[in-house]
Amino acid sequence: MNNYTVLVVDDEQEIRDAIEIYLKNEGITVLKAADGLEAIEMLNQTEVHLVLLDVMMPRQDGITTTLKIRQKRNIPIIILSAKTEDIDKILGLQVGADDYVTKPFNPLELIARVKSQLRRYVTLGTYDGVEKVIDINGLILNQSAKQVMLYGEHVKLTPIEYKILELLMVNAGRVFSIDQIYENVWKEPGYNAENTVAVHIRKIREKIEIDPKNPRYLKVVWGVGYKVEK
Repeated sequence: MNNYTVLVVDDEQEIRDAIEIYLKNEGITVLKAADGLEAIEMLNQTEVHLVLLDVMMPRQDGITTTLKIRQKRNIPIIILSAKTEDIDKILGLQVGADDYVTKPFNPLELIARVKSQLRRYVTLGTYDGVEKVIDINGLILNQSAKQVMLYGEHVKLTPIEYKILELLMVNAGRVFSIDQIYENVWKEPGYNAENTVAVHIRKIREKIEIDPKNPRYLKVVWGVGYKVEK
């Protein structure tokens, strides 16, 4: 389990310190936060592979924090809570947590669950060493999860629409001709591709632009091609 970083979020220092000891014994790097707001700040600054997250915390609770993490990241989240009611477990899983451990917990069980989630994360190919999230003025593309969000709301794109938007967002500011878009996305020469690409561009705009005729993100450069503004 070397080279992995786990963020432990709990308002009780004794619990944070105890979990840190267990994880470090497994060769895992540990970061600690006392509440959800501090956790989000750390996630924005540091690469983290899994979050252990308490539910009841001051300033920002674990459920709200889970929702905010899921807006940008698909890293595993394990909820920690002293509550034993099924409703809390179900709520945590519904908002995006991957697993649930009730306090007081067995250290061996906790470590086993952490290892299991890290293995799943890596084995399924959702982690390749970098959490690839591109945020352009509220339009967020998560390459690891293959998801697009606009101001916190999921944008449902077809695979082709996603690939076009990914190409333009990864290369924000660069203009791609219709032929270049077609060749990059369809993986074949872009002969007579203008109508095909134009239809997909229009559909993407309908989904991500408030006013598709006056686009904020996906813009045309007349006579040249398309680009996403930086």
